[in-house]
Amino acid sequence: MVGTVLITGCSSGIGKSAAVLFHRMGWNVIATMRAPDTEGELNLLDGMLVSRLDVTDKEGIKVAVKAGIDRFGDIDVLVNNAGYGVIGPLESISDDSIRREFDVNFFGVVDVIKAVLPHMRANKKGLIINVSSLGGRVTSPYSSIYCASKFAVEGLTEALQYELHPCGIKVKLIEPGAHKTRFFKDSMERIPESDINEYMSGMDKIDYAIRDLEGWAGKPEDVAKTIYKAATDGADRLRYPVGKDAEKLLKRREEMTDAEYKNMIAKELGLW
Repeated sequence: MVGTVLITGCSSGIGKSAAVLFHRMGWNVIATMRAPDTEGELNLLDGMLVSRLDVTDKEGIKVAVKAGIDRFGDIDVLVNNAGYGVIGPLESISDDSIRREFDVNFFGVVDVIKAVLPHMRANKKGLIINVSSLGGRVTSPYSSIYCASKFAVEGLTEALQYELHPCGIKVKLIEPGAHKTRFFKDSMERIPESDINEYMSGMDKIDYAIRDLEGWAGKPEDVAKTIYKAATDGADRLRYPVGKDAEKLLKRREEMTDAEYKNMIAKELGLW
Protein backbone atom coordinates (compact mmCIF):
# COMPACT_ATOMS: atom_id res chain seq x y z
CA MET A 1 0.00 0.00 0.00
CA VAL A 2 1.21 3.50 -0.87
CA GLY A 3 -0.61 6.80 -0.80
CA THR A 4 -0.36 10.24 0.76
CA VAL A 5 0.32 10.89 4.42
CA LEU A 6 0.13 14.15 6.36
CA ILE A 7 2.37 14.24 9.45
CA THR A 8 2.50 17.00 12.07
CA GLY A 9 5.61 17.94 14.04
CA CYS A 10 8.18 17.02 11.38
CA SER A 11 10.97 19.43 12.33
CA SER A 12 12.84 16.70 14.24
CA GLY A 13 12.62 13.42 16.10
CA ILE A 14 9.72 11.05 15.50
CA GLY A 15 7.92 13.26 12.98
CA LYS A 16 10.96 13.79 10.78
CA SER A 17 11.92 10.11 10.97
CA ALA A 18 8.39 9.13 9.96
CA ALA A 19 8.41 11.57 7.03
CA VAL A 20 11.71 10.15 5.75
CA LEU A 21 10.52 6.54 6.14
CA PHE A 22 7.18 7.04 4.36
CA HIS A 23 8.97 8.87 1.54
CA ARG A 24 11.52 6.08 1.21
CA MET A 25 8.67 3.58 0.92
CA GLY A 26 7.19 5.47 -2.03
CA TRP A 27 4.55 7.59 -0.32
CA ASN A 28 3.71 11.21 -1.01
CA VAL A 29 4.41 13.06 2.24
CA ILE A 30 2.97 16.32 3.56
CA ALA A 31 5.53 17.10 6.25
CA THR A 32 4.26 19.91 8.45
CA MET A 33 5.99 22.02 11.07
CA ARG A 34 5.83 25.46 12.62
CA ALA A 35 8.93 26.81 10.81
CA PRO A 36 9.29 25.12 7.39
CA ASP A 37 11.76 27.77 6.19
CA THR A 38 14.38 26.31 8.53
CA GLU A 39 14.06 22.78 7.12
CA GLY A 40 16.98 21.95 4.84
CA GLU A 41 16.66 18.21 4.27
CA LEU A 42 13.03 17.32 3.58
CA ASN A 43 12.68 20.28 1.19
CA LEU A 44 15.08 18.56 -1.21
CA LEU A 45 13.00 15.41 -1.72
CA ASP A 46 10.59 14.85 -4.60
CA GLY A 47 7.14 13.80 -3.48
CA MET A 48 7.60 15.74 -0.26
CA LEU A 49 5.58 18.87 0.51
CA VAL A 50 6.93 20.78 3.50
CA SER A 51 4.21 23.04 4.87
CA ARG A 52 3.70 25.35 7.80
CA LEU A 53 1.29 23.97 10.36
CA ASP A 54 1.00 25.11 13.96
CA VAL A 55 -1.56 22.88 15.66
CA THR A 56 -2.74 25.84 17.75
CA ASP A 57 -3.66 27.83 14.59
CA LYS A 58 -6.99 26.59 13.19
CA GLU A 59 -6.83 28.62 10.00
CA GLY A 60 -3.24 27.55 9.40
CA ILE A 61 -4.28 23.91 9.77
CA LYS A 62 -6.95 24.34 7.07
CA VAL A 63 -4.43 26.00 4.74
CA ALA A 64 -1.93 23.16 5.16
CA VAL A 65 -4.56 20.47 4.59
CA LYS A 66 -5.82 22.21 1.44
CA ALA A 67 -2.26 22.64 0.14
CA GLY A 68 -1.63 18.92 0.58
CA ILE A 69 -4.82 17.93 -1.22
CA ASP A 70 -4.14 20.42 -4.01
CA ARG A 71 -0.64 18.98 -4.48
CA PHE A 72 -1.33 15.25 -4.23
CA GLY A 73 -5.10 14.88 -4.69
CA ASP A 74 -5.70 12.83 -1.55
CA ILE A 75 -4.77 12.43 2.10
CA ASP A 76 -4.98 8.74 2.93
CA VAL A 77 -3.32 8.80 6.34
CA LEU A 78 -3.08 11.49 9.00
CA VAL A 79 -0.38 11.19 11.68
CA ASN A 80 -0.88 13.54 14.63
CA ASN A 81 2.61 13.63 16.07
CA ALA A 82 3.19 17.21 17.28
CA GLY A 83 3.47 17.34 21.06
CA TYR A 84 4.63 19.29 24.07
CA GLY A 85 5.27 18.37 27.70
CA VAL A 86 4.87 20.16 31.02
CA ILE A 87 6.72 18.61 33.94
CA GLY A 88 6.41 19.85 37.50
CA PRO A 89 4.20 19.94 40.60
CA LEU A 90 0.59 20.74 39.73
CA GLU A 91 0.52 23.42 42.41
CA SER A 92 3.31 25.30 40.65
CA ILE A 93 2.01 25.05 37.06
CA SER A 94 0.41 28.23 35.77
CA ASP A 95 -3.01 28.29 34.12
CA ASP A 96 -1.31 29.43 30.90
CA SER A 97 1.01 26.40 30.89
CA ILE A 98 -1.87 24.02 31.55
CA ARG A 99 -3.90 25.52 28.72
CA ARG A 100 -0.92 25.41 26.36
CA GLU A 101 -0.42 21.72 27.16
CA PHE A 102 -3.99 20.93 26.17
CA ASP A 103 -3.98 23.35 23.24
CA VAL A 104 -1.07 21.45 21.68
CA ASN A 105 -1.58 17.85 22.81
CA PHE A 106 -5.36 17.60 22.75
CA PHE A 107 -7.14 20.46 21.01
CA GLY A 108 -4.45 20.51 18.32
CA VAL A 109 -5.15 16.86 17.59
CA VAL A 110 -8.89 17.56 17.52
CA ASP A 111 -8.53 20.51 15.14
CA VAL A 112 -6.30 18.66 12.67
CA ILE A 113 -8.66 15.69 12.65
CA LYS A 114 -11.66 17.96 12.05
CA ALA A 115 -9.83 19.63 9.15
CA VAL A 116 -9.10 16.29 7.45
CA LEU A 117 -12.38 14.46 8.15
CA PRO A 118 -14.53 16.06 5.41
CA HIS A 119 -12.00 14.91 2.80
CA MET A 120 -11.78 11.39 4.21
CA ARG A 121 -15.57 11.10 4.53
CA ALA A 122 -16.00 12.15 0.92
CA ASN A 123 -13.55 9.41 -0.09
CA LYS A 124 -15.18 6.90 2.29
CA LYS A 125 -11.74 5.85 3.49
CA GLY A 126 -8.82 7.00 5.57
CA LEU A 127 -6.68 6.29 8.61
CA ILE A 128 -5.94 8.59 11.54
CA ILE A 129 -2.92 7.72 13.67
CA ASN A 130 -2.54 9.65 16.92
CA VAL A 131 0.86 9.55 18.61
CA SER A 132 0.03 9.29 22.28
CA SER A 133 2.57 8.17 24.86
CA LEU A 134 3.24 5.58 27.51
CA GLY A 135 2.06 8.50 29.65
CA GLY A 136 -1.36 8.08 28.11
CA ARG A 137 -1.72 4.66 29.72
CA VAL A 138 0.28 4.92 32.97
CA THR A 139 1.29 7.95 34.99
CA SER A 140 4.56 9.13 36.47
CA PRO A 141 5.34 11.64 39.23
CA TYR A 142 5.19 15.35 38.38
CA SER A 143 3.64 14.71 34.97
CA SER A 144 -0.01 15.16 35.95
CA ILE A 145 -0.87 17.69 33.23
CA TYR A 146 1.11 15.94 30.48
CA CYS A 147 -0.46 12.59 31.35
CA ALA A 148 -3.91 14.16 31.55
CA SER A 149 -3.52 15.50 27.99
CA LYS A 150 -2.37 12.12 26.68
CA PHE A 151 -5.10 10.22 28.55
CA ALA A 152 -7.51 12.59 26.78
CA VAL A 153 -6.02 11.65 23.39
CA GLU A 154 -6.44 7.97 24.26
CA GLY A 155 -10.10 8.45 25.16
CA LEU A 156 -10.76 10.58 22.09
CA THR A 157 -9.20 8.02 19.76
CA GLU A 158 -10.88 5.00 21.29
CA ALA A 159 -14.30 6.66 21.07
CA LEU A 160 -13.74 7.77 17.48
CA GLN A 161 -13.54 4.11 16.43
CA TYR A 162 -17.30 3.86 16.66
CA GLU A 163 -18.40 7.07 14.97
CA LEU A 164 -15.90 6.90 12.11
CA HIS A 165 -16.41 3.20 11.29
CA PRO A 166 -19.50 3.88 9.11
CA CYS A 167 -17.41 6.44 7.19
CA GLY A 168 -14.77 3.86 6.30
CA ILE A 169 -12.20 5.65 8.48
CA LYS A 170 -9.99 3.82 10.99
CA VAL A 171 -8.13 5.25 13.99
CA LYS A 172 -5.02 3.99 15.77
CA LEU A 173 -2.79 4.96 18.70
CA ILE A 174 1.01 4.88 18.94
CA GLU A 175 2.29 4.72 22.53
CA PRO A 176 6.04 5.37 22.70
CA GLY A 177 8.06 4.96 25.84
CA ALA A 178 11.27 6.99 26.23
CA HIS A 179 13.09 7.76 22.98
CA LYS A 180 16.10 9.91 22.13
CA THR A 181 14.49 12.94 20.57
CA ARG A 182 14.72 16.68 21.22
CA PHE A 183 11.48 16.46 23.22
CA PHE A 184 13.21 16.85 26.59
CA LYS A 185 15.25 19.81 25.32
CA ASP A 186 12.98 21.68 22.92
CA SER A 187 9.45 20.48 23.63
CA MET A 188 9.32 20.22 27.40
CA GLU A 189 8.61 22.92 29.93
CA ARG A 190 10.14 22.12 33.30
CA ILE A 191 8.21 24.02 35.98
CA PRO A 192 10.32 25.07 39.00
CA GLU A 193 8.98 23.88 42.32
CA SER A 194 9.53 27.37 43.73
CA ASP A 195 10.04 27.34 47.48
CA ILE A 196 7.64 24.50 48.23
CA ASN A 197 9.89 22.18 50.20
CA GLU A 198 7.66 19.14 49.89
CA TYR A 199 8.29 18.94 46.13
CA MET A 200 12.01 19.66 45.94
CA SER A 201 13.35 16.18 46.63
CA GLY A 202 10.88 14.53 44.28
CA MET A 203 11.67 16.93 41.45
CA ASP A 204 15.39 16.27 41.92
CA LYS A 205 14.69 12.55 41.45
CA ILE A 206 12.66 13.24 38.30
CA ASP A 207 15.38 15.49 36.88
CA TYR A 208 17.90 12.70 37.44
CA ALA A 209 15.60 10.13 35.79
CA ILE A 210 15.20 12.37 32.73
CA ARG A 211 18.98 12.82 32.41
CA ASP A 212 19.42 9.05 32.73
CA LEU A 213 17.19 8.46 29.71
CA GLU A 214 20.05 9.28 27.36
CA GLY A 215 21.74 6.05 28.36
CA TRP A 216 18.96 3.66 27.44
CA ALA A 217 16.17 5.37 25.53
CA GLY A 218 15.16 4.03 22.12
CA LYS A 219 15.60 5.68 18.73
CA PRO A 220 12.96 7.84 17.05
CA GLU A 221 13.34 5.65 13.96
CA ASP A 222 11.84 2.78 15.98
CA VAL A 223 8.69 4.80 16.59
CA ALA A 224 8.60 5.80 12.92
CA LYS A 225 8.71 2.11 11.93
CA THR A 226 5.77 1.38 14.22
CA ILE A 227 3.81 4.30 12.75
CA TYR A 228 4.49 2.92 9.28
CA LYS A 229 3.44 -0.57 10.39
CA ALA A 230 0.19 0.81 11.82
CA ALA A 231 -0.45 2.64 8.54
CA THR A 232 0.09 -0.39 6.34
CA ASP A 233 -0.67 -3.59 8.26
CA GLY A 234 -4.43 -3.46 7.62
CA ALA A 235 -5.02 -4.76 11.14
CA ASP A 236 -8.12 -3.95 13.18
CA ARG A 237 -5.89 -2.92 16.08
CA LEU A 238 -6.14 0.21 18.20
CA ARG A 239 -2.95 0.45 20.29
CA TYR A 240 0.73 0.06 19.33
CA PRO A 241 3.12 0.40 22.30
CA VAL A 242 6.73 1.14 21.30
CA GLY A 243 9.84 0.33 23.30
CA LYS A 244 10.84 -2.26 25.88
CA ASP A 245 10.08 0.17 28.71
CA ALA A 246 6.54 0.68 27.43
CA GLU A 247 5.89 -3.03 27.01
CA LYS A 248 7.36 -3.82 30.44
CA LEU A 249 5.47 -1.14 32.34
CA LEU A 250 2.14 -1.87 30.67
CA LYS A 251 2.48 -5.56 31.48
CA ARG A 252 3.36 -4.84 35.10
CA ARG A 253 0.49 -2.38 35.39
CA GLU A 254 -1.98 -5.03 34.23
CA GLU A 255 -0.68 -7.46 36.84
CA MET A 256 -0.72 -5.07 39.82
CA THR A 257 -3.30 -3.32 41.93
CA ASP A 258 -3.29 0.49 42.00
CA ALA A 259 -1.49 0.51 45.35
CA GLU A 260 1.13 -2.02 44.24
CA TYR A 261 1.92 -0.11 41.08
CA LYS A 262 2.12 3.24 42.91
CA ASN A 263 4.57 1.83 45.45
CA MET A 264 6.66 0.18 42.73
CA ILE A 265 7.08 3.46 40.83
CA ALA A 266 7.85 5.39 44.02
CA LYS A 267 10.45 2.79 45.03
CA GLU A 268 12.15 2.70 41.62
CA LEU A 269 12.44 6.50 41.59
CA GLY A 270 13.42 6.68 45.25
CA LEU A 271 10.51 8.95 46.16
CA TRP A 272 9.90 7.19 49.49
